[in-house]
Amino acid sequence: MRYPAPGRRLFGISVPLGSIRASGGWRVGEYPDLVPFCRLCSGLGAGLVQILPVNDTGSQSSPYSALSAFALHPLYVRVRDLPEAAEAPSAVAALDAFAAEAVPGERFPYADCLAAKLAALRAVYDASRSAIAADPALAAFAESRPWVKTYAVFKRLKSSYGERAWPRWPERRDPTKADIEALWLDPAGADEQLFHVWTQMRASEQFREASRAVADAGLALLGDIPILMNEDSADAWSDRDFFDSSLKAGAPPDMYSEAGQNWGFPIYDWDAMERAGYSFWRARIAEADRYYSAFRIDHVLGFFRIWALGDREETGSLGRFVPGALVGADELSAAGFSAERLRWLSEPHIGLAELRAACSQDSPAAAEAALDRIGDEDLFLFKRSVRGEADISGLGLPGPAADFLKERWRDRALLVVGADSYAPTWRHRESRAWASLSDAEREALGSLFARKGEEAERGWEEKGRALLSMLKGASSMLPCAEDLGAVPDCVPRVLEGLGIPGLRVPRWMRRWDEPGQPFKPLSEYSVLSACTPSVHDTSTLRAWWDYEDGREEFAAAYCPGLSPAPPSLDTAAASAVLRALAGAPSLLYVLQLQDLLDLSEDFRSADPRADRVNVPGTVDAFNWTWRMGYPVEELEASLEWKARVRYACCR
Repeated sequence: MRYPAPGRRLFGISVPLGSIRASGGWRVGEYPDLVPFCRLCSGLGAGLVQILPVNDTGSQSSPYSALSAFALHPLYVRVRDLPEAAEAPSAVAALDAFAAEAVPGERFPYADCLAAKLAALRAVYDASRSAIAADPALAAFAESRPWVKTYAVFKRLKSSYGERAWPRWPERRDPTKADIEALWLDPAGADEQLFHVWTQMRASEQFREASRAVADAGLALLGDIPILMNEDSADAWSDRDFFDSSLKAGAPPDMYSEAGQNWGFPIYDWDAMERAGYSFWRARIAEADRYYSAFRIDHVLGFFRIWALGDREETGSLGRFVPGALVGADELSAAGFSAERLRWLSEPHIGLAELRAACSQDSPAAAEAALDRIGDEDLFLFKRSVRGEADISGLGLPGPAADFLKERWRDRALLVVGADSYAPTWRHRESRAWASLSDAEREALGSLFARKGEEAERGWEEKGRALLSMLKGASSMLPCAEDLGAVPDCVPRVLEGLGIPGLRVPRWMRRWDEPGQPFKPLSEYSVLSACTPSVHDTSTLRAWWDYEDGREEFAAAYCPGLSPAPPSLDTAAASAVLRALAGAPSLLYVLQLQDLLDLSEDFRSADPRADRVNVPGTVDAFNWTWRMGYPVEELEASLEWKARVRYACCR
């Protein structure tokens, strides 16, 4: 869809689709719930609504862990609105009974909700199987979306293999296109596959109808396209050439994640994608274009370079950028580093004394399981069979011994890449090996790394510009970029040149290289940006203010009237902060719904920490299951709250 407000500043509201609660709705927000929610947003003066990805994620609650880059989540289908629902009244009644079990203010039980929804969809399908199979619209849907056949075959096989990830299937792990077509035509799987195609058609119809209503109301719908795919996805299974499963994507260590992050997703083979004309990405954009007028490019840095980890690593510590600054063994040799010196820099050496001190009585077992002694020295190297932290975990050692070995495994200055290349580790200057170098050696290595880094960044800029130009040119939607993290200098240049707004989260907008790291004035925010006080991976504004660090400096920089900062962000203080941030010149000012609910004593939660959507690096029932405490209609009826929102956010 064409973006309706090019160049015009908009106030927007962000919410996960499953979090929406409307009168008469179900236990999880559904595609039709977008209509009343957008009506509410329009009444608040918003011109944009942002949602998280709505792809099918199977048993995973994270919307960024999809089974398909294209398939919609059946969890959000409204069963009672299906044309076939009248033939299965008991299925609708079962869903109503399940919804009645909800506890006020609950975070919805994802697994139970999904099981209930799939059971109801299957019952509806079974009741009308013959009519569905004969429906020409279904055949047309399957032909118009080539991905749906692959997805249906994948889902059928995954079910038959006990929902195991495809790398653990006993067969059919590496299919050709002809193999998938043969499986699609196999009569034995026809019924199961047709169920998934029918579910996708009905999901698409409901989502498309809702998105059209949003567009007709004059609002932009901002979708989210995750850059990476779960390895256990129909896409990684069927389009193997586009993925490199020998490396996993993640993020390097930072102030919020001491050991970095390992997302476990395969990285892309961009050369293979280029040879195919980027067909995979063009198809993803075309599918998104059916529903959205704007889209968020998740982890846009990955289109420049990705933090890649060996497939046996557990954390994000020992990664490197791909493409990245590789240093050849010949270059290191020319800089004065012998083979022995390179081994010292790239392989952790563990002394017997420190092993005994850390592991105590478990040191003999740790040495035997994980280490090889160097000659007759009281010095050890890791065994060649240890290729990553996962191998250490698999040794069955007691916790303290395993933790010590993992810590030492990560302690190195160079990462071996291939037979004769090296990459600097993220924290090479903090390694023991680096500390043992002479000043001249450190200077030599530092200069070499800096030169290689400059070369790499020139390549990143060229690659990022080419890929993002392709994405932008593939539709009339407005692309927006999530550009958080360790951002190379080339990224803002490319985004600015292509007219793609980046993301500005004020609590992180500091002059990091200056003494005291002061906050950047709002006036320095680029017009070509989206300003937001919180996102789904952070605490809400109120939770950050009440329980984390930085509010005093923040108030002094952005809200002088609140300085000194009150210890708790009451409704008046919340209004002052949001109104101040609304003064940023950013093209988009987007707030999570939770931050707006905190403007009212009637609607704010007792504990703002309960309003967080996700805690990165954790997997539990809390994440991704936040639900509105009040229905849309009750919010609409509150004239006082609506007036506060418009005052704070519409400038």
